[in-house]
Amino acid sequence: MLQVLFFRLTLFLYFLATVFFLYHLWEKKGESPAEGSSTRLSWSQRLTVMVTGMGFSTHTLALIIQFKELYIPFTNLHEALSFSSWAIILIFLLVEFRYHLYILGSFTLPLAFLLLISAATLPNTPSNLDPTLNTVWLGIHTTLSLLGIVAFAIAAIFGVMYLLQEKLLKSKQFNALYHKLPPLDLLDEWNKKTIFMGFPLLTLGMISGALWSQYSLGSFWSLDHSKLALSLGTWFFYLIVLHGRMTIGWRSKKAAYLAIIGFIGVIFIFVSLA
Repeated sequence: MLQVLFFRLTLFLYFLATVFFLYHLWEKKGESPAEGSSTRLSWSQRLTVMVTGMGFSTHTLALIIQFKELYIPFTNLHEALSFSSWAIILIFLLVEFRYHLYILGSFTLPLAFLLLISAATLPNTPSNLDPTLNTVWLGIHTTLSLLGIVAFAIAAIFGVMYLLQEKLLKSKQFNALYHKLPPLDLLDEWNKKTIFMGFPLLTLGMISGALWSQYSLGSFWSLDHSKLALSLGTWFFYLIVLHGRMTIGWRSKKAAYLAIIGFIGVIFIFVSLA
């Protein structure tokens, strides 16, 4: 009961934060990211960050209570979506406190809220997995895989921000949004860093998944060939993206599009594998 209360409170707080962030995104008053220290935030922006932090705290409590009741986390789509939402907010808060990139919240909060409200529409019932499959390797596999997906989501967000900034720059629309968005080189660098972060997590997730399969089923490969093909397809796509980044020099607009396309594919696979 307490877990449900914290979950609903989190939904309300994320909704408020989303509304505030979107309002600040489109308001006419602009501020250069280079000047954007926490002391320069307006009182309404500081309040928005505080509301986000409160929502993250209640979300954390809801997850802790949920994990205490379950032996293995993330065994259904409700849990996976909720954890992904939590991880996205965590990354935003870390970036905000370290780099003071307030505008990132205008892109991450709507996504986190959408994931959480999607989780709210799904039943949070224990998985019907055979008890022999509920091992620690399953928890490691799902956690690492979800963290990899979240990293790719942030990379896609940086890709969207890059394309917006490039469009404003080419059309010479030096408006408030232009001054709020970081420089193109910085967005491209963060896009690369988040993909470099997500790929090892996804790789470790696949390795732990193979170990889980070996431990539970006696084989390193799942008998579900469609799941295996989709997972390997995602892994190879990001491997090609990393290869292009490191050797061919893929950057800027092409890299932004690839990050967005890759995340759309990940979402499709994520839902199909659930």
